[in-house]
Amino acid sequence: MARITFKPKRKLIKNKKTASTSSNQNISAKEIAEKLKRYSVVSKNAPEYRIKSLELHGWICAKCGREFNETNLHELTVHHKDSNHKNNPSDGSNWENLCIHCHEDEHSRDILSDHITK
Repeated sequence: MARITFKPKRKLIKNKKTASTSSNQNISAKEIAEKLKRYSVVSKNAPEYRIKSLELHGWICAKCGREFNETNLHELTVHHKDSNHKNNPSDGSNWENLCIHCHEDEHSRDILSDHITK
């Protein structure tokens, strides 16, 4: 009796994700790794508005221009322009990222102006 062996034909199947023309195709592995590293630096316990503000406005102080990285990101704060911490529009219009020094300066100006006008 003759032995019959079955060998399936291999078909080349194109991955739909690779064939798409998304903007993410041009991102290198290094850039993806850096992006993931940045997301992991932001505490998972951080308020959602902080995560969004850092994503929208970047890791830079809006007042002095100091840039931040993974090691000192905790020194960058989210300042609510109208002083209402519950006002968190998704477009980030009420937020500005300020370093701890500029944030302190911003709030001390309010205290000083209150003192002078009395």
